[in-house]
Amino acid sequence: MSVWRKLITAVKGGATEAAQSVADSQAIRILEQEIREAKDELRKSDHARTQILAKCKLAQQKVDSLQASVEQYEAHARKAVDTDRQLALDCAQKVGDLRAEQDGEQKYLDQFKQSEKQLAVNIKQAKSNLKRLEQQVDMVKATESVQKAQVAVSSRHLGANSKMKTATESLSRIQDKQNLRNAELQAAEELATEESSDDLSKRLAEAGIAGGNASADDELSRILGK
Repeated sequence: MSVWRKLITAVKGGATEAAQSVADSQAIRILEQEIREAKDELRKSDHARTQILAKCKLAQQKVDSLQASVEQYEAHARKAVDTDRQLALDCAQKVGDLRAEQDGEQKYLDQFKQSEKQLAVNIKQAKSNLKRLEQQVDMVKATESVQKAQVAVSSRHLGANSKMKTATESLSRIQDKQNLRNAELQAAEELATEESSDDLSKRLAEAGIAGGNASADDELSRILGK
């Protein structure tokens, strides 16, 4: 593959990664918007369930009221059967009408209860799914933040290592220069000391105090002294 093709491939790869990054970021925003909309729908569902529960309560009260009326007219029929059969029959007819109405209300109540029960199950499942989705989105966002921080830290660390290496090399060069300068100063001091010592010896020799070649008389005296 030529260099030009490699360059094109690298550019395409970078563009693809950039596009994917934008798409992923957009996907998170879409999910967050869908979560907000789902929460709104769930609030509406909770309200609808509350309304159904209220209707269930009213229907139950109606059924209970009809049951009370049935029991009342049954008691009337039992009392009237010995004294006024027609009245007892009328009471019995009333009981039949009330029971028919009660059956209708009971069916209505049962339907409401079944709907409320199914709605409760669906709402619970939806809330569970929504909670799980929220957790996943939060985890993805948190992980993304942590990874960005890690990348930033790693980049700074690499930069710091590079700077540290450069600084260390500079320090080493400075120390080498200082060591060389110290050696030069020591050498100069030694040379100055030697020159000063030679000058003093020369001056002493010239004054006949020390140094110089011993005279023949001195040397003979030394030999005879042994």
